[in-house]
Amino acid sequence: MPHHRRTAAAIGAVALTGALFAAAPAQADAGAPGASASPKSAPKGDGAKAICKRLPKTEDRVNAAVTRLNGDATVSGSIARLEQRVNNAKAEGHTEIYTYLNDRLTARKNLLPTLQKRQADLKAVSTWCSAQKSK
Repeated sequence: MPHHRRTAAAIGAVALTGALFAAAPAQADAGAPGASASPKSAPKGDGAKAICKRLPKTEDRVNAAVTRLNGDATVSGSIARLEQRVNNAKAEGHTEIYTYLNDRLTARKNLLPTLQKRQADLKAVSTWCSAQKSK
């Protein structure tokens, strides 16, 4: 699967997940008529152990995405490559393609600060996880 389709699929999955979480409270009221006889219990913890366990893979995935987005025009999935395609579409007068690619470029540029914030958050989580191991 080409990289741009994976990126689009990942963004779509995030949007779908957000929509599902937004709809969950309306469906989870155990006291409502027709509700399940045995509702799921609330989480008992924050999932810290699992987060610490997955941390290296999560960091690798986020770092790879940031590196790819910051790559030059030869790197598939980079902002620079998509900017070049936008410029090419504009130069060739392909208005519809230009609009489509430019909207994708905007989304990709907005993704970068989110991933960079996530990198900083993961560094703090890594420090916390390391401190818990020494206790």
